[in-house]
Amino acid sequence: AEFKERRNLVVKALNEIGGVTCNNPKGAFYVFPDVSSYFGKSFEGKTIKNASELALHILEQGRVSVVTGEAFGSVQTIRISYAASKESLIEAMERIKNALALLK
Repeated sequence: AEFKERRNLVVKALNEIGGVTCNNPKGAFYVFPDVSSYFGKSFEGKTIKNASELALHILEQGRVSVVTGEAFGSVQTIRISYAASKESLIEAMERIKNALALLK
C-alpha cells in the first residue's frame, strides 16, 4: 500500500508537468515518463537531443538523478525510482519540474 501511494504521488506530479506523460506501472518501483516533448528544447545554448541529454540536464539543473529508458527499450522516456520517502519524492518532483521549466 505504501509503494502504491508513492507511485501515485510520482505519477500525478509528473502528469502535472506540461509536456510529460506517465502511465501507472503495474509492478516494480519505477516509472517511465515520456519526455520526448523536451527534445529539441534548449537551455544556455545547449539543445536537448535525447533522453540521455535530458537526464543530464535534470541532474545538473535539478540535482535529481534519473536514467534514460533506452536500456529498457523506451528511447523517449526517463526512468525514475519511487523507492524513496514521500518527502524525498515530493522534493524530487519539484526539482524535475523546475529543471524542465528552464528548457525553451
